[in-house]
Amino acid sequence: MAGGGELKLLGMWASPYVTRVKLALHLKGLTYEYVEEDLGNKSELFLASNPVHKTVPVLIHNGKPICESLTILQYIDEAFAGTGPSLLPADPYERAVARFWAAYVEDKLLAPWRMAFRVKTDEERAEWMKQTVAAVDTLEGGLRECSKGKPFFGGDSIGLVDVLLGAVSSWVRGAEQLSGHVLFDAEKAPLLAALMERFGELDAAREVMQDVDSLVEYAKMILARASAAEPPSKLATSG
Repeated sequence: MAGGGELKLLGMWASPYVTRVKLALHLKGLTYEYVEEDLGNKSELFLASNPVHKTVPVLIHNGKPICESLTILQYIDEAFAGTGPSLLPADPYERAVARFWAAYVEDKLLAPWRMAFRVKTDEERAEWMKQTVAAVDTLEGGLRECSKGKPFFGGDSIGLVDVLLGAVSSWVRGAEQLSGHVLFDAEKAPLLAALMERFGELDAAREVMQDVDSLVEYAKMILARASAAEPPSKLATSG
């Protein structure tokens, strides 16, 4: 992997937000040091690097911290332009479109999907899942329009939106084991289902994606704590 100054990533293994950054670094071919954080006992380096939100991931480049996963992904793309594939298109309009769909994935798909696993009543869960399913339908249409028949949201190569979707692929499979719900059903969302399958075949994905069985055990532990009214999931401290 290529150099690019000193790169250190502070993260937590189960966080899909951390996985986003790992994917981007691997796609770019960048060498970095990974530091696993105990979010119940945060390190001094971590607290000093992200004193506002105190969330993972944090990327430290030549001693300077960059926080929040979407900001980090765009920083990597700009700071290492010309190294590996670009996550955002060069054309300003196409770049704006990619950012629009990235925000949609973040706010309209992943946010309600997370909430569906955090609420305690069936009524609340059904409402959040209704919003999630609607977002999948809209995203399927967005992929059809943006990809123009090519493999990814980014066209022939992986772009920002693909990274956001691919980073949750282990959690998608884990959630299917836990609840039986298929987020990207091959009949209802064939393009998204195919994209996720294609993403899983990439070398970068194989290198950084979490083991599904380990995630399922972790999720069971978090759900047990939630039912016992213990503190919220450590994943809540990711961004």
